[in-house]
Amino acid sequence: MLTISQLASYAGVTVRAVRHYHAKGLLPEPERDRSGYRRYDAAAVVELIRIRTLAEAGVPLSRVQELLDAGPEEFSAAVADVDERLRAEIRERRSHRERIAQLAAGDSLALPPEAVAYLQRMRELGFRERLIEVERDSWILIAARMPHEVPAFMAIKQAQIEHETLRRLYLDMGDLADCSSDDPRLPELADRVTAFIEAAAAASAGMEDQPISDDLVALLDAAFVQSFPCAPRLLTLLEERGWTGWTDVRRLEPAAAPTRSVGG
Repeated sequence: MLTISQLASYAGVTVRAVRHYHAKGLLPEPERDRSGYRRYDAAAVVELIRIRTLAEAGVPLSRVQELLDAGPEEFSAAVADVDERLRAEIRERRSHRERIAQLAAGDSLALPPEAVAYLQRMRELGFRERLIEVERDSWILIAARMPHEVPAFMAIKQAQIEHETLRRLYLDMGDLADCSSDDPRLPELADRVTAFIEAAAAASAGMEDQPISDDLVALLDAAFVQSFPCAPRLLTLLEERGWTGWTDVRRLEPAAAPTRSVGG
């Protein structure tokens, strides 16, 4: 008769594993003998080896008893089922590894390839990392809500960033990322942004805009304001020049002239 330590040694497991199988109800726990020890026989060794073999093969402990009690046909069917589950886990882990490899550059997290390529192009063109981070977070928000529209959006952004005048505007905005609301460069920047907006509006006249939900527009605008201390002042300057918004820029309607009463 064997002690629990001897049993574990025979079966090639730890004493802790034996106690765990006891707790799971897989291996009967014998009564203590007169000296206070639990003694195990050869049948316990065989049963423990069978449990260990199934567990090492990847069979969940919740199904070990089922396989121990199964007849030949039931055992084969259960093993086939476990094998398919293991194959699915392997495929999932391979997918995870591929995803981890893609994340090595950092920007790939939650972003489609088109957006990652755009951010990389920003780095190549010398944009500040602060501005790139703001762009990255904005595109994560957009991709989460409008994944199928991202390729079309990114084609527009890629064309814009290659436009020398607009690229210079983007770069200068990056230089003003930490400026205060009273920075004397802001009015001139607002003039340049307005000029771009008006040129873009003229070029796209009659074209249908890609719709963005109001809640996403509000979220992106809030992110812009939070990221740049000068943003509220810049938005005010744009309104003075006839435009409102940042993500979805709209022309302000002129204020209606007051109606004068007859004889007034």
